[in-house]
Amino acid sequence: MDASISVDRIEEAAEVIDPVFLNSPQFVSEPLSGRLGITAVLKVECVNPIRSFKGRGTDYLLHRLGPQPNGLVCASAGNFGQGMAYAARKRGTKITVFAALSANPLKVDRMRALGAEVILEGQDFDDAKAGALRHAKKTGAFYVEDGLLGPIAEGAATMASELGRMNQPIDACIVPLGNGSLINGIGMWLRRHSPETRVIAVCPSGAPSMFMSWRAGKPVSTASLDTVADGIAVRIPVREALELMRKAVDEVMLVTDDEIIESMRWLYRDAGLIVEPAGAAGVAGAAKLRDELAGKRVAIPLTGGNVTEDQLRDWIY
Repeated sequence: MDASISVDRIEEAAEVIDPVFLNSPQFVSEPLSGRLGITAVLKVECVNPIRSFKGRGTDYLLHRLGPQPNGLVCASAGNFGQGMAYAARKRGTKITVFAALSANPLKVDRMRALGAEVILEGQDFDDAKAGALRHAKKTGAFYVEDGLLGPIAEGAATMASELGRMNQPIDACIVPLGNGSLINGIGMWLRRHSPETRVIAVCPSGAPSMFMSWRAGKPVSTASLDTVADGIAVRIPVREALELMRKAVDEVMLVTDDEIIESMRWLYRDAGLIVEPAGAAGVAGAAKLRDELAGKRVAIPLTGGNVTEDQLRDWIY
């Protein structure tokens, strides 16, 4: 199994993924549209058992993988690990998730509640990934890397096929960019079914490795991270995901933490939605591009809503 993405398999994924993750709400937010000067089509991926889109890709991946007698291991900032834990529990498969010592405690607790063994190791996601690789070599568990395996992107891309059922075409789709599975899956589906749609990826300025890599045409790592958007905080890019982005993505941009937090507040005030920093990055991108997107119909996936009480108090209320 490799990183390649088949648009035909995206259609298959829509038939086999757990229905609890499919057909998420999608609607035009008139207040947010007025604020940004665009037609803002929100795709809400926060109203499912793990409060993020990750269940789409993880459920399809485990469907494709079949039984794993030695179990599974992955690294996660929290949402991918919840998706893996949910899909593994459903199939009676053991799952170990490595996360950074600084991982969001709400996400850690939920991974454990879903049956995952969670090991906290290292200062960031990429340190945790190194721990997961060591664990796989030691135990024989199947190592799952987000951004590397095609079925993860194919499952995530089912949200694009749902957006495609709306009665008006989309001029642009602005997507948070972490390891690349989501943007690559969505981009590949749009290339076939809506090639005129502009596909834009958004990274936090405090975790710019994917942006720098896009500009350089090769993987560029950074020594550290400094962003509230833990779900898309990547320090060491996945080479295969970057290569696929050349076919799937038109543009990669940066937004600041302040812009992300302001977007979280807008989503709460304008749409009544609690969205985590990574999940709100697309709105921050739309705000930054408001002049060139003025009057356009713009799809914005809100990719997660796992926010702690402290974060709610500090950033939203």
